[in-house]
Amino acid sequence: MSFTAINPATEEFVAEFDAHSDEDVERALAHAASAFEAWRATSVPDRAHLMIRAAELLESEIPVVAELLTSEMGKTFTSAKGEVAKCAMTMRYYAEHAEAMLKDENVSTSGSRSGIRYDPIGAVLAVMPWNYPLWQFIRVAAPTVMAGNVMVLKHASNVPGCAKFIEDLFTRSGFPKGVVTTLFVSHDQVPRIIADPRIAAVTLTGSDRAGRSVAEVAGQHLKKSVLELGGSDPFIVASSADMDATVPMAVTARLQNNGQSCIASKRFIVVRERADEFIERFVAAMAAVPTGDPMDPATVLGPVVSRSQLDELTAQVADSVARGAVALTGGAPLERRGYYFPATVLTNVPTGTRAGCEELFGPVAVVEVVEDLDAAIAFANDTPWGLGGAIHATDQKEIDAAIAGLDVGMVFANSLVASMPELPFGGTKDSGFGRELGEFGVREFTNVKTFFVA
Repeated sequence: MSFTAINPATEEFVAEFDAHSDEDVERALAHAASAFEAWRATSVPDRAHLMIRAAELLESEIPVVAELLTSEMGKTFTSAKGEVAKCAMTMRYYAEHAEAMLKDENVSTSGSRSGIRYDPIGAVLAVMPWNYPLWQFIRVAAPTVMAGNVMVLKHASNVPGCAKFIEDLFTRSGFPKGVVTTLFVSHDQVPRIIADPRIAAVTLTGSDRAGRSVAEVAGQHLKKSVLELGGSDPFIVASSADMDATVPMAVTARLQNNGQSCIASKRFIVVRERADEFIERFVAAMAAVPTGDPMDPATVLGPVVSRSQLDELTAQVADSVARGAVALTGGAPLERRGYYFPATVLTNVPTGTRAGCEELFGPVAVVEVVEDLDAAIAFANDTPWGLGGAIHATDQKEIDAAIAGLDVGMVFANSLVASMPELPFGGTKDSGFGRELGEFGVREFTNVKTFFVA
């Protein structure tokens, strides 16, 4: 088996890497186990020094790395540069703040001294997707490595250059061999790697199907797992919404990363009194989005990642339209080279259609009109997923009602749902469990150890 990258914009070959054999995996896990023993004894300031060096190196190469991301998965060059810069910023954040987040906590008891400490646990396997090929890993690795653990990366097979770059970045920055390791392995090899006693825990970002599979294996071996899975995030337009701000935000929320983001808004739930205005302006804005070469600075929407993803999205939309949904703009693949699907808005979508009950991983928005905010919150919660949600309103009572009422891991008001190093990131229900980022992310893969001295 080989790992091959195909440019989604041109359908041309980019790169190919050979798979690692079982012997290669054995050597890599041995290096990781050895590296952990030394790394856990490395002081947090010394870890931070290397993390800052990696951030500096990444910052110095932003255009080159961004072009790699664009060539392998099709995100716009502008978006790719933003992703790389965000990774460097996050590495700096944890280099600066991890020591305070990990310091011992004293707790008053009957003893002379007692409290909590946060000890690293070992090698953490990261099973990562292609849509944010640098960020998805760095947002886990930066806090986890700063906590004294080591990382083993199994990346998506269609972004092998990005996977190789990640390991090389940490090596070039001076991290000891084995602190960050990339494995080119198949999905069939993953259960054996999870089961290996040198792997202490596993984190996955991907589909709920993949999450269930990984969680099952981790559970069989009593290993900690963190799952960041799919989402069908609601974007609620309340009565008090400022349409001049809300409509452009809606377009960005749906089309970010060419529509291929777990936290992209996918269901646009509008109260009836604002529905006509929102739909008219939203459809016009989506229809006008510049689509084309992702390396062109003027492009807002590039291709989806692969032929299979294009076919899947096409089938989901076609099924829904055939059963009563209305495509107010877009609705079918563009007739051109590359895997292009236009910005699409669907209305009147029956619940039982594919667009009505599946996650749409591409630039397709579903608009639902409801009577009021209570109905909007109820409709937003009527889904298996619970990753993020957005409320757009100027009335603080409407904002507070959505924050309290949405059954999701994150609620953002008058903003895009986003991941940031200061706040925990994760979902509820079929969107997974555990948290990345923030203090919770640093401590997810630690032994929360109680100490008591009489």
